[in-house]
Amino acid sequence: MSNPYPPINPAFSRMLHGGDYNPDQWQHMPEVLEEDMRLAKLAHVNTMTVGVFSWAALEPAEGRFEFGWLDETMDRLADNDMYAVLATPSGSRPFWLSQQYPEVLRVTPDRRRNLPGLRHNHCFTSPVYREKTTIINSLLAERYKDHPALLVWHVSNEYGGECHCELCQEAFRAWLRKRYNDDMDALNRAWWTSFWAHTYTDWSQIESPSPIGERFLHGLVIDWKRFVTDQTLDFMLHEMKPLREHTPDIPITNNFMGTYPGLNYWKMAEHLDAISWDAYPMWHQPDGNAEMGCATSYNHDLNRSLGGGKPFMLMECTPSNTNWHETCKLKRPGMHKLSAMQAVAHGSDTVQYFQWRKSRGSSEKLHGAVVDHVGHENNRVFREVADVGVTLEKLDDVVGTAVDAKVAIVYDWENSWAIGELQGLGKENRNYLQTTRRHYQRFWQRGIAVDIIDQSCDLTKYDLVITPMLYMLRENMAEKLRAFVEAGGTAVATYWTGIVNETDLCYLGGWPGDGLGELFGIWDEETDTLYDGERNAIVAEADNALGLIGSYETRELHALIHLKGAQALASYKSDFYAGRPAVTVNAFGKGAAYYIASRNDERFLDDFYTGLIATLNLPRAIDADLPRGVTASCRTDGRSDYVFVMNFNDHAVSMALNGSTYENMETGESIGAAIELEPFGVVMLKTDAKPTAGVDVQVPRDSQTRPTG
Repeated sequence: MSNPYPPINPAFSRMLHGGDYNPDQWQHMPEVLEEDMRLAKLAHVNTMTVGVFSWAALEPAEGRFEFGWLDETMDRLADNDMYAVLATPSGSRPFWLSQQYPEVLRVTPDRRRNLPGLRHNHCFTSPVYREKTTIINSLLAERYKDHPALLVWHVSNEYGGECHCELCQEAFRAWLRKRYNDDMDALNRAWWTSFWAHTYTDWSQIESPSPIGERFLHGLVIDWKRFVTDQTLDFMLHEMKPLREHTPDIPITNNFMGTYPGLNYWKMAEHLDAISWDAYPMWHQPDGNAEMGCATSYNHDLNRSLGGGKPFMLMECTPSNTNWHETCKLKRPGMHKLSAMQAVAHGSDTVQYFQWRKSRGSSEKLHGAVVDHVGHENNRVFREVADVGVTLEKLDDVVGTAVDAKVAIVYDWENSWAIGELQGLGKENRNYLQTTRRHYQRFWQRGIAVDIIDQSCDLTKYDLVITPMLYMLRENMAEKLRAFVEAGGTAVATYWTGIVNETDLCYLGGWPGDGLGELFGIWDEETDTLYDGERNAIVAEADNALGLIGSYETRELHALIHLKGAQALASYKSDFYAGRPAVTVNAFGKGAAYYIASRNDERFLDDFYTGLIATLNLPRAIDADLPRGVTASCRTDGRSDYVFVMNFNDHAVSMALNGSTYENMETGESIGAAIELEPFGVVMLKTDAKPTAGVDVQVPRDSQTRPTG
């Protein structure tokens, strides 16, 4: 029986360990390049990411190509039993290209063209830029298609940003004409342009949102953001085309940036063979690491979910510090290994760094790296990286295994855009992303696996689906949620759900709209927004189904709802809506739908989900009570479970086990009674798979409800 998923590239079936390598910066010091290979072996590194931002070195003048240095690099990697994650260089273009073809430079929202410089300062629509990327990418693919070092293609780097040039304006208008079937009346109705007499009468009148023009038509703003995603995707596919033609068996990835707000990664993810992302948490906050650990796990789970459950790639992290955080704090001893294994625990089959060797100059010369400016291995950071490499070499069995989640939380980019644009509630207390993470934390601290999905995903594989602040309902989402609960699933929604449709028009006939009022058995009449520092409370009803007890503090947002078939579990304590329902449950078909009408304190979320977890008997990664600041995650192949127990505290923790026997994957020791975790410690355990655990490798996306871009 094989693992649920193949390795990222079957040519190498082990954990990948390596870093962003920039030999083009060191061509004048060949002794450094030779030393890199010696140090890489000491660090137990097996891959290098090569070619990111190397366009000027590959094509120093238009049409003059110099691949010799890259040939030597690829050969040197192969000769030392290492592999290349080979990048296309489009993330930053040479100055000659900007000088000779100014159209490739971006135009800002206030309609000014940028000067050369920076990263991603290029227009995705520009025919010239597309032609030049095709040429360089084709040459790379032709030259290295049979090279033994080529393992993965890394297309561009951290796509992002937008261009407002006239080429992009015309492309946007063409995109709108297609979206609205060339019907301007349909567009005007969808955007409600009659407000302020901003009705369009010709497609040429439409401009992208601008501080010197239209920016309050929310339908325009959201459609522009959709267009930016689609145009970025179209450019990415353009970049990938020669790679697919010349190297059809080499997987392609692009490094995402967590919950970066500028792009809807779901639309890009389905075209990539592997999802990768760049993780730079701000560890060692004054209040500890549990909150940051939870937020980082959330992002790992998001990237695993973007790939349909397949293992993802941790493409970048720092082994020590960043140079662009507000406070550039060093990782304390043990934190690097903990954070590396955290990624693996949540589904990564790689641990990769920015950067391998510190640059001597420019903006990231003080960014953390495996090899410091001192240039040797006799320092703490290098030793910790080598220790991670040794550990990864013991985790071959984990490669290709799955995280079997029965809980899903919906974080939807388009919904986030819509909440960001609305004029209502409080400007500083919308906190959509933070709200989804607060719900996620209840499962993280109990070691319960969660997928982070969007509205286009399939819901049927889950027992519990949570949709915090689902303000914008995209096409078919309400129907899918109703079908999910009717078939026996459990749904949880909150205040500010089902307010607008996907063109940002408010539902008529009562909120939540599109049939969700019937699902949750309520009518949401209006929402009260409190001032900073104002508080209310909700009081649990006697003998409620989830065991809520006493009163819970509330703040910021309070939906005033009416029961339309639901049962109240708690009610408001104060203000003119005292006694009105605040937490409800509605039986619907074979399932149940819960509604949380107010933004409540942490104790409420703990009690609410404790009751719900017990009711649904949700599986945990390990049968143990996890101390505060400790979490656990499980990967499985259906035969064995691989359990990672992680201590985000700066002090040691002892944890009793409840009867199961485990093998320590690092030492081979048998563990049965208790685990001792050092400060920032991680223990990796192997045991027989739970009899009830199933490995569902179904891609959790509904291709029938999401356009392919």
